[in-house]
Amino acid sequence: MRISDVLNHLRGDFPHVSHSKLRFLEDQGLITPVRTPAGYRQYSPADVERLRFVLSEQRDSYLPLKVIKERLAAMDAGEPAPGPSPRPAPDGPGEDSRRRWTVESVAGTTGTSVEFVESLVTAGVLQPSGDTLDGSAAEVVRIVQRLTEHGIEPRHLRPLRASAARHVALVDQAVAPYRSHQNGNGGTVAGELAAELGDLLARLHTTWIRQGTDGTV
Repeated sequence: MRISDVLNHLRGDFPHVSHSKLRFLEDQGLITPVRTPAGYRQYSPADVERLRFVLSEQRDSYLPLKVIKERLAAMDAGEPAPGPSPRPAPDGPGEDSRRRWTVESVAGTTGTSVEFVESLVTAGVLQPSGDTLDGSAAEVVRIVQRLTEHGIEPRHLRPLRASAARHVALVDQAVAPYRSHQNGNGGTVAGELAAELGDLLARLHTTWIRQGTDGTV
């Protein structure tokens, strides 16, 4: 298959996969398509399944590429994959958010060190309340762990956190009139509107990031 055929096969499950993503995975040694005499990449069905495995491990288990590469090597050798996976992202909504997280429990769940989680607290990426962290702490750590593989350090993320706080304030301002309503469903309406506005702002931010990075590859 050509690279365009592969993308058509994958985009049903991975809508944002791109030519540059496949080339990046090839550069990292996770996939090795054959080349025609003219230099065009050709992928087999086994290559597509290998890509599907890599993308699933990134999306569902937040595994770094180094670990995924080790697992692929073990599978190629007919051996068990080395070591347990970090806990996957929760299937049910709110599973993580209902937990009371500590630095130690976040480190244990995400397969990172206590020192790494504490560094995120120090950098302001994680914001504790007393002795606990908020419900998104584990997901934040998983994402930051992957970013650090590419040289993006916690200190680089402070402006992003500050920007998110400004977005939260904007949403809070928009829904404040609904919270002040005296009728019984004012809080419900405010909650639903806040969720919708938060989602729209997140999608807008993602769109701008993708727009800006499309020309860098």
